Amino acid sequence: MQFLTQSADRFEKMINPKLVPYRTLSTGARMPAIGLGTFGSDQVSHKAVADAVQYAASIGYRHFDCASVYGNEDQIGRVFGSLFQNGLRRDDVWITSKLWNDKHGENDVIPSCEKSLADLRIDYLDLYLIHWPFPNHHPPGCDVSARNPHAVPYIHENYMRTWRRVEELVDCGLVRHIGTSNMTIPKMKLLLRDVRIKPVANEMELHPHFQQPDFFDYLMGNGIQPIGFSPIGSPARPNRDRTPGDTSPIEDPTIREIAKRLGVHPAVVCIKWAVQRGQVPIPFSTSQYNLFTNLLAVAGQPLTTLDMETIEKLDRNCRLIKGQVFLWKDNQTWEDLWDVNGVITPA
Repeated sequence: MQFLTQSADRFEKMINPKLVPYRTLSTGARMPAIGLGTFGSDQVSHKAVADAVQYAASIGYRHFDCASVYGNEDQIGRVFGSLFQNGLRRDDVWITSKLWNDKHGENDVIPSCEKSLADLRIDYLDLYLIHWPFPNHHPPGCDVSARNPHAVPYIHENYMRTWRRVEELVDCGLVRHIGTSNMTIPKMKLLLRDVRIKPVANEMELHPHFQQPDFFDYLMGNGIQPIGFSPIGSPARPNRDRTPGDTSPIEDPTIREIAKRLGVHPAVVCIKWAVQRGQVPIPFSTSQYNLFTNLLAVAGQPLTTLDMETIEKLDRNCRLIKGQVFLWKDNQTWEDLWDVNGVITPA
């Protein structure tokens, strides 16, 4: 099936950031409704990611999703430093970073955030997330069989000790908002019961084949903004995250038929759907063409109501980023990480 595309030389030089929708958070802050992810999937060089950030900013992106574990914040920081020196206002950009799993210790949280700030060459973060609800971590580039011998299940008391230190980051002005990532409804219920400062967002896998409707509705009902990673199905995800039975939303016949009618790539349909549904997609690409068309997707003509209703019916409950490397004992399946039975999996 062929898709009509505009020639790159017909693109406007920049999309006006004012045309990009915003999400108003529970604090009243406004987050751009599309961001650029910066995880290179263990395959893209740090320089290539930084170059993508440079180009994305030049064409109108104002939301960048970073993390210490990606290993590229220092190179991205050089880009930010140049952009801010050359007229881009810091307050016009939304920058997120994340606390990695090996920094959950009470004495590690603030120094880890400070290092991200120094690497990114900024004075504050708009959003700081706890990357995973476990202190379990793995070597960069490992395969699916990797297991940390010190891995543990979710222990709420320990998570709250980490959260209290994250709350302190807001108190001292290093971050403006805090949030979670890769959570579940049972874990989030406990967190909301015990917080002093409420999370404003949860980052999670969201695409037409994995819509997480119950969790999505729970978050929206509690004033927590869903941020969706892998919004087109993460076709370049690491091999450790690939399993038999995985499906691809950009290969879905219905998505492709809508894309053909609109004369766009199926990825554009996925991103339009995400924004119109109410989540904030953070697609990653190093292709200038893809970066432009992804941003244009949310600034341009929306999908029809019928398109949205049709895509809603495509959910296959197909989680692609399963997280097996974070399991804590032998003979477990990845479902134990995600509380699929509605209760937190015990030790």
